[in-house]
Amino acid sequence: MKKIVEKKIYGADVTARKISPVKQNKAVKVKSLNRHYLASENLCRITFRLPKEAAHNAETATVVGDFNNWNPTEHEMKKLKNGDFTLTLELPCNREYSFRYLIDAKRWENDWFADKYVPNDFQTENSVVIT
Repeated sequence: MKKIVEKKIYGADVTARKISPVKQNKAVKVKSLNRHYLASENLCRITFRLPKEAAHNAETATVVGDFNNWNPTEHEMKKLKNGDFTLTLELPCNREYSFRYLIDAKRWENDWFADKYVPNDFQTENSVVIT
């Protein structure tokens, strides 16, 4: 029995057909937090990705969070040709880090696929990545 599953990913409608409980075709694969654990050290290499749909034609974007004492200029992201922004950081494992993206030094955006969200002191939420 096939079941149609509809999801919204960054504003786009994506349809996946469920073929069996263990196997699924996906029309789009989106990862905004990609992790790579380093075997020799207790570190996790995390690639943050802010898609162009969330950046809205931004010129600059930074990752701001617990790992940089919420310094808005320390971790500037690289703008890709497709309009996405990306940055890779190495962070200690077995921790949770609150963070947000600062776009064009004036607009805050959460990661749409964060591990979870927590309330902040500004009546909004922060994204959380778990290493």
